[in-house]
Amino acid sequence: MSSTPPRGVVVAHGPMAQAMVDAVRRIAGEAADALYPLSNDGKSPPQLREELDAAMGDDPVIVFVDLRAGSCGMAALSSCRDRARRIVVTGVNLPMLLDFVFHREMPLDELVERLVRCGRDSIAHPTLSA
Repeated sequence: MSSTPPRGVVVAHGPMAQAMVDAVRRIAGEAADALYPLSNDGKSPPQLREELDAAMGDDPVIVFVDLRAGSCGMAALSSCRDRARRIVVTGVNLPMLLDFVFHREMPLDELVERLVRCGRDSIAHPTLSA
């Protein structure tokens, strides 16, 4: 386990990343400071990757992406390739981000598994039984 809890970088199209981080801040307060929003708006793929690399730094980081196959996902996967302490999670949703800010102290591998499970479990249709 790393002594430094991971930070989260939310990479999404348009204003989505900022809006998600703002929603987490309204619910979780200062815990949302562990999240950094990054938009692809007006950026070429190389520019987005450069900005993402700068946002990640050297500490452990989980990169939360809206679409796996979009420009945000491609930049994240490229930036995190061959780096054990940079992990990409695609299909980000609000419950996943909230779970992240409240459980950052967990070992990184366990945290990632938890976040993916939380994200999936939060998707439901009220008339379908579990």
